[in-house]
Amino acid sequence: MNKNKLIAAYSDFMKHLHETMEETIHTLAEALEISKEKTGKTSDLTDEELDKLSGYVKRDIEHAAHGLSDKEDKDSLSEWFKFDIELIENFTLDAFLSVADKTRLELAKLEKMAEAHTYHSGDITGPGTFVCDDCGKEIAFKTASEIPECPACHAKTFIRI
Repeated sequence: MNKNKLIAAYSDFMKHLHETMEETIHTLAEALEISKEKTGKTSDLTDEELDKLSGYVKRDIEHAAHGLSDKEDKDSLSEWFKFDIELIENFTLDAFLSVADKTRLELAKLEKMAEAHTYHSGDITGPGTFVCDDCGKEIAFKTASEIPECPACHAKTFIRI
C-alpha cells in the first residue's frame, strides 16, 4: 500500500466531505460514503485503500468533534491539534472545522437518543437483547422480564440492541 498516495487522497477526501456536508443535509455516515465514491473516481485507490482512508477521516472528524466546545471556535480546535491552527492551510482548516462541528452536533443528538433508550435494572421489558453499558455483557430475554443487574459487573444500565 502506497502511504504517499493515501496521504494525498486524505486532503481530497476531506474536500469532498466538506462539499457534501455543505450541499445538503447528510449524516456523517452518508457523507463519508459519498466522499469515498467521489475520491474513488478521482484517484487510483483500491476499494481496500478507500475503506482505510474513510476510516481515518471518520476517526479524525469524530475525535475533533468530541474536542470542540459548544460554540464553534478556533481556540478549542487549536487545543485539540496542540499547535497553532494558523499553520494549517485555510481550506483544510475551514473544511475540518465545518465537518467536525456538524459531526459534534450529530454525536450530541445520538447521545440524547441513547440516553432516552437506556434501560435500567429493575425496569420491565419485552423480549430482546441488552448490552451492559459498563462491560458490554449481553443478556437476552425471550419473554417479558425484569432487567437484573449485570451478571458480570453488577452495573445497572443497558442499551437494547
